[in-house]
Amino acid sequence: MHIARPGSALLAAAVAVTLSVTALPAAFAAPSSSAVISEVYGGGGNSGATLTRDFIELANAGQTAFGLSGYSVQYLPGTPSAGSLWQVSPLSGAVAPGGRYLVAQAAGTGGTVALPTADATGTVAMSATSGTVALVSGTTPLTCKTAADCAADTRIVDLVGYGSAVVREGSGPVPGASATASVARGASLADTDDNAADLTAGGPTPVNTAGETSGGSGPGEPGGPTEPGTVRVHDIQGTTRLSPLAGQPVTGVPGVVTGVRTSGSRGFWIQDTAPDGDDRTSEGLFVYTGSSAPAVAVGDSVLVSGKVAEYYPATGAQSLTQITAPLTTVLSSGNPLPEAVVLDATSVPDAYVPSAGGASVEGLALEPSAYALDLYESLEGARVTMADTRVTGATTAYDEVWVTVKPKENPTRRGGTLYASYEDQNTGRLKVMSLDPARPVPVANVGDVLSGATTGVVDYASYGGYNVQATELGTLQDKGLKREVTRKQKRKELAVATYNVENLDAADAQDKFDTLAQGVAVNLSSPDIVSLEEIQDDNGAVNDGTVGSEATLKRFTDAIVAAGGPRYSWRYVAPEDGKDGGEPGGNIRNVFLFDPDRVEFVDRPGGDATTAVEAVRTRKGAALSVSPGRINPTSTAWDSSRKPLVGEFRFRGESVFVIANHFASKGGDQPLHGRYQEPARSSETQRVRQAAEVNDFVTSLLKADKSARVVALGDLNDFAFSPTVRTLTGGKVLKPLITTLPAREQYSYVYDGNSQTLDHILTSPAVRRFDYDVVHINAEFADQASDHDPQIVRIDVKGGGHGH
Repeated sequence: MHIARPGSALLAAAVAVTLSVTALPAAFAAPSSSAVISEVYGGGGNSGATLTRDFIELANAGQTAFGLSGYSVQYLPGTPSAGSLWQVSPLSGAVAPGGRYLVAQAAGTGGTVALPTADATGTVAMSATSGTVALVSGTTPLTCKTAADCAADTRIVDLVGYGSAVVREGSGPVPGASATASVARGASLADTDDNAADLTAGGPTPVNTAGETSGGSGPGEPGGPTEPGTVRVHDIQGTTRLSPLAGQPVTGVPGVVTGVRTSGSRGFWIQDTAPDGDDRTSEGLFVYTGSSAPAVAVGDSVLVSGKVAEYYPATGAQSLTQITAPLTTVLSSGNPLPEAVVLDATSVPDAYVPSAGGASVEGLALEPSAYALDLYESLEGARVTMADTRVTGATTAYDEVWVTVKPKENPTRRGGTLYASYEDQNTGRLKVMSLDPARPVPVANVGDVLSGATTGVVDYASYGGYNVQATELGTLQDKGLKREVTRKQKRKELAVATYNVENLDAADAQDKFDTLAQGVAVNLSSPDIVSLEEIQDDNGAVNDGTVGSEATLKRFTDAIVAAGGPRYSWRYVAPEDGKDGGEPGGNIRNVFLFDPDRVEFVDRPGGDATTAVEAVRTRKGAALSVSPGRINPTSTAWDSSRKPLVGEFRFRGESVFVIANHFASKGGDQPLHGRYQEPARSSETQRVRQAAEVNDFVTSLLKADKSARVVALGDLNDFAFSPTVRTLTGGKVLKPLITTLPAREQYSYVYDGNSQTLDHILTSPAVRRFDYDVVHINAEFADQASDHDPQIVRIDVKGGGHGH
């Protein structure tokens, strides 16, 4: 249902096609299959039908995506003759956990309503009243024509016989199929190997992988409910995260419209005005209208019929309970809205979510007084209000802003909310979006306040989890957050900085170069050495084998001069094409800029994409075998990831070794707000291995010279309290400088309203006197050249004493 957001590298993850166990017999299921045939309709286009085409709907009852490449659905007449053949419709793609997959079949001459966009299309003219449909591993036509013979064919994943079908599961086929009725599975998608018990006839409700249906909404719809049914919103929502009625049709569900969304995931929210008194069951619910614009208004009293569904917006996310394929009757308009629930520091619990030992929390009874996510789930679709909320995540390009209803929860010095540990989640964070296109959320920076009431309905999305779709927005109170400028290094201090410049390439607009250059020349006060992460090749995402970055770096260094900075030189090792991850075709890499008037780069030839740099013991201390060079670049720890760049510099006659890093991203990790608790951090495995490689190299440098001055820095894509950083610092060979700052200042990045640290500078024991600073110029601002703040350390290479 929800539109996926492009471009978030932290959230991009390949779908693992692994199959969880569902109770299916070997006769009709691969042993680990979770896919079932959820609905079959052969009456499309017939006389009296509403839909114009036949369809077969698949569903995934498991916890992971089910890949359909190489699979097919096949159809056999209900009473096959000697000449009857199975008709094959090949499939592709995948069906998400809890999701649906729609196969359109032949169209007839009747009907007026099209199916939602099909995920696969066949040409089979299915019978409205009798037939057999099979989900098959493979595309070779089946040959079986009896129930017993088909039960022996292990290619059949699931099978449904309806009407008077000879080939079926269990005691008999599903009765009741007609021109106006499909046969569909119940809420749990259970398969007990008995078609007649597992499926029932009812109005057809096709749903595709996007959650789209063929339903609309509006007053006086043909077939719309005229009387309230027996099911209320709280019956649909239930006392857990999953509806007890999922997959079932409901009729005449009453409610008052509390919000309408006319773009993106179109639909509206209803709320029951007669709550049941159970604080676990939400009285609000989303009604998804698909491609049809909602024909209702806030304050309308309505009756809604349709199919209850759980929509999963992303792998690992929780689901959103909704009614799909709705038929809606407006009874009256201008009704008062139910009172909004107040969200504040008193009402939102301090504990985040119950633990399930890494498993799903979906089956656990909600405890809204104990856990924040349980509270938000118990209010899913319901009206809430919050007052004077502090902004903890600046307004994004998607017109979203993060706020907190707990102003005293882990505040940073500049107004954010600090992410302190895996165990200490910030429970007051909520994302706010506006339902009024004419009044989007204001452009706000961290620390600003939405003064007065912000009121809306609670929704759930893949990015950020629970959010408030606002019908009323507070007034922006600008707190005047300023971009920081660090001090200039003294003559005797070596200034080394790190800056992730977010996929910079020569094709980018000049204003991006200018803004980034201003950050280096002015805000960082022109460091002697700058480690750059995310420099792409010169033509960016054009995938033509280009690996050089000379034009990009020329434009960037020219822009720094124009901003008042020095004329920097640069060094890097060009990657092998397509080997370093990042944007496809971009050939991302780490680069050193250095001011040759202040510092000397020691060039030692021989470094290339696959040659490992080594520490060399000399009479004068440690040296590098190649400079610039890469740390063990052929190690599998660096597969599809940037390799660390090592350079040997000399400053005031002293050697300094700088290691530029950009570790693997967090893509693939389960979300903090997801259904698996505690969430698995699968990407961490590679970063820990990368940290071990860097630690081994630093250890080798210190064995060659225990007084070697080493600065390791860059975007480690992990937190100071993570196993990655613990591995990197193992043996006390490196000290993470972020931990030397006051606790409220230990961050350089803001994500989902959490101020956190992904970028780091670490130093070896010989670096005893330093001055370290995170320079906040991007992450807290709506207008940003990069989503990372740069960091800088100023080192007295000849000085003793302690760092500060």
